[in-house]
Amino acid sequence: MRPSTNPILLQALGAALKERRNELGLSQEDVAGAAGIDRPYVTLIEAARKQPTISVVWRLAVAIDLTPQDFAGRIERFNQELQRVADGPSVG
Repeated sequence: MRPSTNPILLQALGAALKERRNELGLSQEDVAGAAGIDRPYVTLIEAARKQPTISVVWRLAVAIDLTPQDFAGRIERFNQELQRVADGPSVG
């Protein structure tokens, strides 16, 4: 798989996953087991070092007790925040 052309989106995915996992008091092992993936893969997703398929993102959403739509909304919130930071302070 080619590297993502949007590393900020991968950071947002990882941050949203970790935030929700912590809200629920789940370990990476818990989430991995519920999603049917390996724990190291969860670690790499949270660290924005792996780009999961849509199927894995869907299973992660279910594992953290969110609809895929709600998970996408959380990812988008982080994406916007991280993009603002990356763009730097606005002058005006």
